[in-house]
Amino acid sequence: MMSTVDPLVHSSPADAADWPVVLDGELMRAGEAMIPAGDDGLIRGDGAFDAFPLLAGRPFARAAHLDRLERSCSALDLPCPREQIESDIDLLLERAPEGYAVIRVVLTRGGHRICRLESRGDPAELAKPVRLLPITYDPSVLLNGVKSLSYGANMLASRRALSAGYDEALLVRSDGIVLEGPTCSIFWVRDGCLQTPAIETGILASITRRVILESMAVEEGRFSLEHVAGADEAFLASTARLGQPIIAIGEVILPAAPGPHTLRAQEAIARAMAEGSIA
Repeated sequence: MMSTVDPLVHSSPADAADWPVVLDGELMRAGEAMIPAGDDGLIRGDGAFDAFPLLAGRPFARAAHLDRLERSCSALDLPCPREQIESDIDLLLERAPEGYAVIRVVLTRGGHRICRLESRGDPAELAKPVRLLPITYDPSVLLNGVKSLSYGANMLASRRALSAGYDEALLVRSDGIVLEGPTCSIFWVRDGCLQTPAIETGILASITRRVILESMAVEEGRFSLEHVAGADEAFLASTARLGQPIIAIGEVILPAAPGPHTLRAQEAIARAMAEGSIA
């Protein structure tokens, strides 16, 4: 279902090389874009990024995602030239496809600015129920809430889940508190109540998570893996996973995938995207 390189990019490497990129303000093919080998964004994963979806060429929550990018950069003591980034995005929007795509903005410690258009497959593929493998992961307090380029541990968790026959990982702290997926938030239902981990547990303040919190009654808190695995239904939410049902957590099969709350969340996300209700 998913690649071990980037589980959400469905284009082939050859196709990906032809997609447009704006590097430091210059439009080019992705295969032609290069940064110096000494850039600490590459060498040490020192930098920040954010990404937002496009539907029929129309960006969703562009301002909210760039606000979050600015917060990430501030936490990392990294410059964030927002006016230039906005111009880069406008260049890419002129070349956006009709279908579903994503714009990713990357800022490196070496001072380079990358704005990349990414192809995404049929959103229906990411609506199929998934099986999650719990993996122990303790986030760095310094990077809590920051979308830094240091995603090596997240990607390793995804690869380990895939190699074990699962679809994705579920990150769980060493004290047993559930966090999120490597690149997505998690929600579940217990006794009719929709729940999700609180930001204070060390998770990212996802824009898609925010849509659900503003559209539905949700209890935030610290929840154990045992509690979450006993859910009646559960789903993942992110820029790409627009309310993806979870059919199993470890060896525990959930009763419904999708369940009624999952379907309501999918509708809320679709409505917010169609209306552009988050700037």
